[in-house]
Amino acid sequence: QVQLVESGGGLVQAGGSLRLSCEASGRTFSTLDMGWFRRAPGKDREFVSNIAWYGGMDYADSVKGRFTTSRDNNKNTVYLQMNSLKPEDTAVYYCAARSGRPWGGSAKMGEYDYWGQGTQVTVSS
Repeated sequence: QVQLVESGGGLVQAGGSLRLSCEASGRTFSTLDMGWFRRAPGKDREFVSNIAWYGGMDYADSVKGRFTTSRDNNKNTVYLQMNSLKPEDTAVYYCAARSGRPWGGSAKMGEYDYWGQGTQVTVSS
């Protein structure tokens, strides 16, 4: 079992920045692929970014160039640095984990086994 706890959400004005954190416990963090997803009001949950156990990263087109994901294996934590935030980034953000794969992370929700409770990000215009 893996437990995930997100933090760092809040209210920010458009153009501002936030950094989300997700701390994992229960498994060796360095062996986990990690993902970030979000659910905006009235919409389905969607992929934001992932970072594989070896550090490879991928991003949704909507956040490329604005969001950066990173991991600190010493702190069992994955981060999502969000810059140039837009009102359409308003959502509940979730981190997810799965056992690491040789080919890297995934953008598919169904391929993750563990989920955090989510943290609200609200971007005002």
